[in-house]
Amino acid sequence: MLEGKVAVVTGASRGIGKAIACKLASMGATVIINYNGSKDKAEEVKAEIEGMGGTCIAVACDVSDEDSVKACVAEVEKAFGRIDILVNNAGINIINEFSEFSTEDWDKVVNINLRGQFIMSREVCKLMKKQNYGKIINTASVGGYAGGASQIAYYASKGGVVNFTRALASELAPYHVTVNAIGPGVFDTEMTHDSLDGDFAKYLEGRVPLGRWGKDGELDGALIYFASDASSYCTGQTLYVDGGMVCVL
Repeated sequence: MLEGKVAVVTGASRGIGKAIACKLASMGATVIINYNGSKDKAEEVKAEIEGMGGTCIAVACDVSDEDSVKACVAEVEKAFGRIDILVNNAGINIINEFSEFSTEDWDKVVNINLRGQFIMSREVCKLMKKQNYGKIINTASVGGYAGGASQIAYYASKGGVVNFTRALASELAPYHVTVNAIGPGVFDTEMTHDSLDGDFAKYLEGRVPLGRWGKDGELDGALIYFASDASSYCTGQTLYVDGGMVCVL
């Protein structure tokens, strides 16, 4: 389905990003594993993709740093000549009550979750505009739809992602570049695992109409839709994959 396409996935060395990279590779895309942490983990993902017959490279990049992003995009362009799909997945969360939330932590979260999507999309869209084709997929969250306590920077950044998606979709539509977002509910990943325990977690799980957290593979449908030409007439949308959470928020 995606044979001949080149896809960049940020934050692809673990969690949802890893799952996205592997799924795109299984669909025939050449995948660039962007990481800003453990090279060993990125190489493990690379080996997994190559083990199933896929093509990929791993490229270190801090999405919040302009020079790092420009170098990453230049490396991909030199290697493959194009970028057809960009998945802005890199993200972090810091939990603390608002009165104790430091400016440093605010900046760290917003710089990766929102600024990072801005910089990466800006640099990649220059190629997509020349190609007159592209798919940009942003990772939002149910936190982009409704707020909650003790995660002020995360919720603010993900709300920004939803509107960033709408604005960019409008601007890039004349170039046949679609921009959409996936809004996951709570999935058991490295970032969320420690918080999915205890009475509060059980309370939250009870508020999910489907009665459970998300499982591996349950973002695949949204990903396939937005990454393929099945979504050629869809842009500026956020698809929540959340077990129905936003229905009751």
